[in-house]
Amino acid sequence: MIRDITLGQFFPGKSLLHRLDPRVKLLWVLVYIILLFLVNTALGFTLYVVITAVLIKLSGIRVKMFFKGMRPIVFLLVFTAVINMFMTAGEPIFKLGFLSVTKEGIRIAVFMALRLMLLVTGTSLLTFTTSPIMLTDAIERILSPFSKIGVPADAIAMMMTIAIRFIPTILEETDKIIKAQKARGADFESGNILARAKAMTPILIPLFISAFRRADELAVAMECRCYHGGEGRTRLKQLKISKIDIESLCFIPVLLILVIFSRQFSLGLM
Repeated sequence: MIRDITLGQFFPGKSLLHRLDPRVKLLWVLVYIILLFLVNTALGFTLYVVITAVLIKLSGIRVKMFFKGMRPIVFLLVFTAVINMFMTAGEPIFKLGFLSVTKEGIRIAVFMALRLMLLVTGTSLLTFTTSPIMLTDAIERILSPFSKIGVPADAIAMMMTIAIRFIPTILEETDKIIKAQKARGADFESGNILARAKAMTPILIPLFISAFRRADELAVAMECRCYHGGEGRTRLKQLKISKIDIESLCFIPVLLILVIFSRQFSLGLM
């Protein structure tokens, strides 16, 4: 399960999405998420699935990696679907004791599951195709206008990127600790919920100690390299908006029109 978490991983490549400016990709992800929550019809979700499939193809990343990232949220998907099926009022299809499954509940459950899967896939496209350094520069450049009112744009960008960057490292460390504790005879699977929670103590304590030690080493390393925030900082690669970035932004109104059309089409059928 721990190895299935792909958040924060970056896969180098030369695909179309890899070549896009990270600021443009951040804008695309923001629009993607906002419009995703406006979609509420079967046609709209079908269009979104097709668009997402095209983006995955353009990224050059194996589909297997996206399905791998879905495994940690399977429980959340199933739990959300079950709650919506049994707790949504409407026309009942069949009853299970005092609970009833409604037509509206099934519809909402399917749409909610699709929305969560598309949300994970869309955000994964950003981290899979953007290096942590480029992501830091993009966030810093976007937040730079707010620095005039005292917002530490460089510090916020650095903290966010470090947090994303060290997710795979912490997960790998957790996996090593679990294997080490199992080799010493620790049992994390038997007993009730309270027993399993207590059994996690030998994992959490070494993990917290390791995380604080790693953070201290990182702080010392940054100080030794004379890092003092964004002031006077130079960059090896300068961010520049190219023709391909402008062309990609032209598709945002197209996506907006498709979402509006899907909603209006559904209302017309009603």
